[in-house]
Order: sequence, then structure tokens, then C-alpha cells
Amino acid sequence: MENHTLNSFTLQLEGLKVTETSMYPVFFFFLFSYLVIMILNVGIVVLICIDKSLHQSMYLLFCNLPVNDVLGNSYMVPRVMSDLLKPPSERHIGYYECVVQAFFSHVFGTASHTVLMIMAFDRYVAICNPLRYSAIMSNRMVLKLTVSAWGVAFVLVGILLGLTVRLNRCRTLITNPFCDNASLFKLSCESVVINNIYGLTFTVVLFTSSIGSIILTYTKITAVCLTSMNKTLNTKALKTCSTHLVVYLIMLFCGIFIITLHRFPQYSDQRKISAILIHIVPSSLNPIIYGVQSKEIKKFLSKFFQSRKICSLS
Repeated sequence: MENHTLNSFTLQLEGLKVTETSMYPVFFFFLFSYLVIMILNVGIVVLICIDKSLHQSMYLLFCNLPVNDVLGNSYMVPRVMSDLLKPPSERHIGYYECVVQAFFSHVFGTASHTVLMIMAFDRYVAICNPLRYSAIMSNRMVLKLTVSAWGVAFVLVGILLGLTVRLNRCRTLITNPFCDNASLFKLSCESVVINNIYGLTFTVVLFTSSIGSIILTYTKITAVCLTSMNKTLNTKALKTCSTHLVVYLIMLFCGIFIITLHRFPQYSDQRKISAILIHIVPSSLNPIIYGVQSKEIKKFLSKFFQSRKICSLS
């Protein structure tokens, strides 16, 4: 395809460079990963919905994370798998489909931060203000925090993509396995200074807010635990906060890693694989980490499998 066509609505995805011998192993790895993500994350959401003992603010806020993981991977992984089975010259995508894909790509990354920020606030209230926890973390507050987390993500990413859509395009090759904002504005031959400034500001503000809120929250939680002689409180804080912190650090490390690789064009192939793994790895680990740490989830699963075992024996 000619790579210098003005405002073409058919784009070509470069995709992953794999040999014929490794094509099917890579395909089945992505397929297995996608099935694991869907089963675990959808399962967690269904579990929280049907078990009334899990209708607590902590679990209701956590529901945002598996929902984000399902949405974030559904737009990307099936498309990457289908492109793997096509020759590079046939990996085409419509421009508007590409924009939608880029939108959900960035919403996934942004919402990962905002959701973990509101979950950190919930943990702060639970440990630092346990007597007022029920009053503060009401259903109304949970709804406000949820709307805020998704609203911020949608608005920030909407502006990001809006600045890119306004540009005329003179190229058609997306040098990535899926569409994102950087790949889209690189199609333009116009000045992208505004895009770079907003993109950099967006990233700095998001990471600063995210890291700052986590540091502030956990500093206050640590101070309360050190001054408190309540072993039950300290044990509860250690369990719930360690789970949240592990999930946050995995997400943060993946984000910093992919941003760093963007600065080194010679590692383009590694960047492509990392861009996919940044979706797959955290989304697979999140429900496992929370499921292992949560006493309520383990109790429900234990009852469920025991009842199934009794039914099969009777």
C-alpha cells in the first residue's frame, strides 16, 4: 500500500513480526491469556454481584478494575490474534476503527491509575477513620468515586484523541500491533507540537497524581499502624494494603517500562511485545492477587465448590 495518501480511511497495521514456526504458538499463547483474563475477571465481577457479603465499598470499587481489564483487552487481543494469521500486506484497519481502538487503549491505561487511586482512598478511610467508615464510604460516595475515576479517564483521553483527529494524514502505516494515539498522530505531516505538549502534560499529571496519592495515603496509613497498638487493625491493614500496593506497582512498572521503550526506536520489536503484555500481565494477575488475599472471596469459593461436590455425590 502506498504510504503517502492524503486522509486515507484504510490504514495498514505493521503488527508483530513472527516467523511461520512461531506464529501458532504465539497465537495460542494470546488465546489462552485472553480466555484466562475473561474467565477470571468476569468471574470476580459476577461473584461480587451475587454474594451479598461482598457488597462492601472495597469490593464495589474493586469491580472497576476487572471491568477495565475486560474492556481493555477485548478491543486489542482478538484483533492482534487475527492479524497474526494474516500476511503483513493484508493487515488493514479502518481509520475510525483505529481511533476507537486507540481511545480504549488509553482509557485502559488511565482508568488503571484512577481506579487504584479511589481504592487507595477507601483503604485510607477504612484504616485511619474506622469509626466513620460506613458514614463516609456510603453507596453515594462509592458511586461518586466510580463516576469520577471513569469520567476523568474519558475526558482526558477524549481531548488527547480529539487533538489527533483534527490533523490531516499523509501516511497509512501504523507501526504498532494495535492503534494508539502516538501511532495515529505519526500519520500526519503537520506539526504535532500541541499533541506532544498535551501528551507529555497528560502523562506527567497522571503519574504525579497517581504516585503522589499513593505515597500520601500509605504514609498516613503507616503512621496510624505504627502508633496503634491494635494488632487486629494492623493485620487487616497489612493484608488489604499489600494487595492493593502489589497491583499498583505491577501496573506502574509496566507503564514506565513501555514509556521508556518508546524513547529507544532500535527496540521497536521489544516495544510491540511489551505493549501487548502490559495489557495481558496485570489483567491476568489482578483477580488472582485479590482472590488469594480476600477472606470473603475464598470463603464464598470454598462454599461453592463444597456444594457442587455434595451435589455430584448425591
